[in-house]
Amino acid sequence: MVETLGVAVVGFGWMGRVHTQAYARLPHHFPQPELRPRLVVVADEVPGRAAEAAGRYGFARATTDWREILTDPEVQAVSVTAPNFLHREIGVALAEAGRHLWIEKPVGLDAADARAVAEAAEKAGVRGTVGFNYRNAPAVVAARDMIAAGEIGTPTHVRIRLFSDYAAHPEGALTWRYERARGGSGVLGDLASHGVDLARYLLGEIASLCADTAVFVPERARPAGATAGHTRATGGTPGPVENDDYVGCLLRFASGARGVLESCRVSVGEQNAYGFEIHGTRGALYWDFRRMGELGVSRGTAYQDQPVSTVYVGPGHGAYDAFQPGAANAMGYDDLKVVEAHHFVRSIVDGTPHGATLQDAVAAATVLEAMALSAERRAWVSPD
Repeated sequence: MVETLGVAVVGFGWMGRVHTQAYARLPHHFPQPELRPRLVVVADEVPGRAAEAAGRYGFARATTDWREILTDPEVQAVSVTAPNFLHREIGVALAEAGRHLWIEKPVGLDAADARAVAEAAEKAGVRGTVGFNYRNAPAVVAARDMIAAGEIGTPTHVRIRLFSDYAAHPEGALTWRYERARGGSGVLGDLASHGVDLARYLLGEIASLCADTAVFVPERARPAGATAGHTRATGGTPGPVENDDYVGCLLRFASGARGVLESCRVSVGEQNAYGFEIHGTRGALYWDFRRMGELGVSRGTAYQDQPVSTVYVGPGHGAYDAFQPGAANAMGYDDLKVVEAHHFVRSIVDGTPHGATLQDAVAAATVLEAMALSAERRAWVSPD
């Protein structure tokens, strides 16, 4: 018998829509487990936004106050896709109310916020899945499996990049994303958090690091009203950008491997240029999100002049076969969130963590704080 899981979505910007669509698509791609999401409540404080979402996507109810979800008997699980500064308050309250959480990274403004949500969830016995979606790409899963199997030998060094131009325009509005009190650490929490998660997922824990940060667009205009996404603003009162546009970081892993992580939100000419290069004692792996279904692989015994081949992911790589029947059929970003939704629901069904967890969010946030501290001290530091 198929049972239903009453879900709510808090915050209905772009990511709220992505979560909602993932819930709707889940039974199409993953008929098991037999727990089908049902859209119960959508909450957003912007007037009219929640009501529009309810009408368009089929939520039973809409509200401007997420607190109503705390006592709603029809809701068992909640997606938290509100701005970063609200994650701790909303996440802790929902966990204490016994609601399972699918929450977007970086789970608050700092490691203390992430830790508070994780501890509340653990105490309440609820499951928590975090939006580190790039680890769900079948090629990334394949890379992890190949590393674990020793197919490139012992990993020696990695380069991880996350470049985007979403904040490159000087007329980009001074939204909450650029304020310390509401947006936290800027590009560190937004993009570099994904890089840290990929680093940990593929190569293990980070033992020490040395980072540098910078703000390249120091001032922006304040928007006249509510915003969504990366709105432009002209003629508004200018204000300072309080968090970082760029971070570059040297990494030392507990395994002895070395790494470079670089991330920037104002990279003109770069659109979602995310990826990695991993070198080992007998081979290498290459992945670019913009060619998500391809994995560059060099392996063998030649060492010198060893060729690189392109592997097109297919059934048997991660969750690929839930979407496509044969290799080289393209998957997209939204598919990765369907995989994430599947991890979330599986975690609820069997009580076992699947995918990125709240503890992964705490670990990533701890590394990000170490980066900020390193940049301030201009020295190597170890994550706590």
